[in-house]
Amino acid sequence: MSRTRLRGFSRSDTTRAEAFSDGVLAIAVTLLALGLTDPPHRPGGLGRALLAQWPAYLGYLASFGYVSVIWLNHHQAFVRVRVMDRGLHAANLLLLFTTAALSFPTAVVADALRADPAGSDARAAVALYAGLAAAMCLSWVAFYQQLARRPELLEPDVEDTYVRHGRLRSWAGALAYGAAGLLGVLVAPLWAVAVFVALPVFYFVTSEGLPDGRDGTPEGTGSRPLRC
Repeated sequence: MSRTRLRGFSRSDTTRAEAFSDGVLAIAVTLLALGLTDPPHRPGGLGRALLAQWPAYLGYLASFGYVSVIWLNHHQAFVRVRVMDRGLHAANLLLLFTTAALSFPTAVVADALRADPAGSDARAAVALYAGLAAAMCLSWVAFYQQLARRPELLEPDVEDTYVRHGRLRSWAGALAYGAAGLLGVLVAPLWAVAVFVALPVFYFVTSEGLPDGRDGTPEGTGSRPLRC
């Protein structure tokens, strides 16, 4: 009995995409931890050496928080996605591409701040970090844009506001990281790092939406978390 020949790119369930994504995100977090090393020091100087690498701790905090929010909300996204097509696979791969690269600007920022927290290298480093972080948010924009174009990829009971809210929050994240990069370049790199640390906290706290202004209930009550 002959099999029917598949034509074009066939839609598929989300199992393989979720498994692959979880693996990439786990590796991304592990790479961040590798940036925390035992600093070279003379006998009796370990305490000072550990304190001197404070930029590495800040970078790890900012980036771990960002990847954690991505992981949490990625899971929530795939609770709602029923099947994958080529466009959604491409958007997901773009998200993983930017996430896997996050350890690079994190290390660059840590090294530059350790050398001179207010120097030109530190300003360039925070601009690099902000650019990649904004690109991660834009990958979510692409993800939601594909869902807006192909609503049949979603489960039938998904909230009506889900895609619209997701796109708005993703654009807000891209603009916020871009503004943080400008703040670091034009004012002080440490101000940018402070924003980098704070933004994942904001997106985690508001993951179920913003209060609607009436009773403090998040807009779109009953919705599952949205993401940056």
